[in-house]
Amino acid sequence: QVQLVESGGGLVQPGESLTPSCEASGFTFSDFKMGWYRQAPGKEREFVAGIFPDLTTYYAPSVKDRFTISRQDDNKTVRLQMNSLKSEDTAVYYCTAFRGSVDYWGQGTRVTVAS
Repeated sequence: QVQLVESGGGLVQPGESLTPSCEASGFTFSDFKMGWYRQAPGKEREFVAGIFPDLTTYYAPSVKDRFTISRQDDNKTVRLQMNSLKSEDTAVYYCTAFRGSVDYWGQGTRVTVAS
């Protein structure tokens, strides 16, 4: 059974940091491109960051230089280090796994940035 379980969301103030993580199971983690998407209230889901099996990373322009994605294949975990958070980063963050036509999604973890 495939599972992607996110944790580490929460409420923080602007300028603070947060590092949600995602634990995967039920598929060959090391073969998949991993990523994070987010959906803000009233908006469509959008891409945030991705990391290939060879550790190549890519980011949405709005988070580049503030967020860092990483993966640990030995314990099937992907993390998103989020620094200098802004109110517009408030959203539900979803962990994703992609390989060819196959994609898996987690249930999401909520991040709220407010003073």
